[in-house]
Amino acid sequence: MARAMFEYTKTVLKKVSFNSDLFCKELEKALQRLLPYEVKELTIWLQQFTSNKPELYICMALIKK
Repeated sequence: MARAMFEYTKTVLKKVSFNSDLFCKELEKALQRLLPYEVKELTIWLQQFTSNKPELYICMALIKK
């Protein structure tokens, strides 16, 4: 079940990536919902996903908290 939440989170983040505010809000929700090892996986995925989307870099600061 937890894996399904991780995949769902990635899907949602992809869909809202057009708006940095929505992306940050969904990322905050994901960080509260996911297990610690999934947060690490999500961090790796986000680094790759946002590599060509500089407008989303600001949201990466949420992970470092």
